[in-house]
Amino acid sequence: MRTYLRFVAWMNQCRVPLFAGLLVIALALAAAASQKVRFTPKFSPGETLYYQIESRATTTGKTTTPVVNPEGGTRSSQKISLLVRLDVLDVRAPSGLAPALARLRATYEKSHAESESDAFDSEAASLDDQYRRIEGQSIEFTLDPSLQITAIKGVEDIFPDRSAAAPVLAWLNGLFETGFPAEGVAIGQKWKSERPIAAPLSGLAWITQSAYLRNEPCNSSVRAAAATNSSPGPPSMCATILTHFEISRRGSPHSDATPQDYLRNGLRTSGTWTGSGESLDSISLANGLLVSSTQSSTQEMDYQITSASTGSSIHRQGRVQSQSVITLVPVPQAAAQP
Repeated sequence: MRTYLRFVAWMNQCRVPLFAGLLVIALALAAAASQKVRFTPKFSPGETLYYQIESRATTTGKTTTPVVNPEGGTRSSQKISLLVRLDVLDVRAPSGLAPALARLRATYEKSHAESESDAFDSEAASLDDQYRRIEGQSIEFTLDPSLQITAIKGVEDIFPDRSAAAPVLAWLNGLFETGFPAEGVAIGQKWKSERPIAAPLSGLAWITQSAYLRNEPCNSSVRAAAATNSSPGPPSMCATILTHFEISRRGSPHSDATPQDYLRNGLRTSGTWTGSGESLDSISLANGLLVSSTQSSTQEMDYQITSASTGSSIHRQGRVQSQSVITLVPVPQAAAQP
């Protein structure tokens, strides 16, 4: 009995320190979760990174025009594969809360596109050829404090027609995450952002709802990539960001949907354009760089473009499903050799 009483007394003495210790741990975890992080890329002059970009888009639907085309296709798909080397040419010191400006060069180490269609598509064949021609080519650009891509140079050497370069440059927007609150975000926090869409219908925008889910160790392939790239240090911990997005149109559904550019050219547009999707991003807590991103989306469109003077029209009905994966990868062996 005495032994039991001594044990009970000992337990009572330990209980307060034990609970106090658990409280300290809980408070520490809560404090860590409430700390705000600003995901601003940290670059060093001379740093080199390699990214693998894979994307696939499948389009189904039909276009009705005044001239009937019995050979018009109803389904097409395109797969794109890029290996891009990113060299940091220059970094300006940050001022205040603004991140540093960086001048970067992107070199298409490998570039390949493959298209399929149930009808002959000269534009798809031309785009495949464009991707073949950019292999080994480079462009330079500046990343401004708001993480926008500006001052792009070298595109005109590859594509005299700037509009043809848009699909080749689309991956750049996925490398640098925008729309974060300026004061930073904490684990568990949610936020919204909006990005307008250039389309035949006015007022369209991607409305995004993002959430900072957790911090977790970066996957092994990412750690290997960081070890071989000339970055400041391996991103051992990564933030996981989940984003849902959908297309929304401002104003009344019965209001005129014609954009100003179409009005000036004597055209009228009407119809609907909807869409939704999701992305899961992993961002290094060490340097703010994107280390992986997986995204999928679906868009549904049913719109009509009509000439105000002649009354002739083009009616487009379609569905576009797309998937993309961006991954920080190790330096290729050929590039790693002196």
